Amino acid sequence: MSPSAPDRSDVTLDRRDLLPHLFPDPARYRMVAGLAGASRDAAALTGEADYLFTMGGAMGAALSIGLGMALAAPDAEIAAITGDGELLMNVGALATVASAAPGNLTIVCIDNAQHAETGGQPGHTARCTDLAKIAEGAGIASVMTVSRPDQLAAAARFLIAAPAPRFLLCRVLPGPPCAWNRDWDLAACRQRFRAAWQAQCDSR
Repeated sequence: MSPSAPDRSDVTLDRRDLLPHLFPDPARYRMVAGLAGASRDAAALTGEADYLFTMGGAMGAALSIGLGMALAAPDAEIAAITGDGELLMNVGALATVASAAPGNLTIVCIDNAQHAETGGQPGHTARCTDLAKIAEGAGIASVMTVSRPDQLAAAARFLIAAPAPRFLLCRVLPGPPCAWNRDWDLAACRQRFRAAWQAQCDSR
């Protein structure tokens, strides 16, 4: 018997309202965000701050980079913000995260169940794939799913209090990400992030 599609009938979250509730003090983190909508949402949250590294043209890399950041700076709080399509491009990274078990890594997956960048085609999570169950099966220490605004306060507490690595799956409505005009000089963005990272390391 074929598995049924995940029930999305209770999904009422607008992705543009999501990150400010989850990260009321984003500057306490060093962040990496996957390409497309996740990067725009994170850039709008932070004002494209120096502590945020946004991806461009590297689909599937955000979680692996976040893991590397967490292992390189175990005293810093790291947040990797990705989308369902991007995460599925490198879903094995969840197993690597679980095996490495960094105690400072937070993963937020914004799941709109579609490939918004290429026309809104249904993605795997619109059919039968549940990324929270995959994270649990990979061995991630703490896993939570939210789909409604009234769950965001509990989700924010989860990101602070749950044992890391922690994985928060946010099922959101189809719709555009935040309207932020990203800086597409990726070399300059990398250099800015690296300088901020080094300054923080030197100050410790």
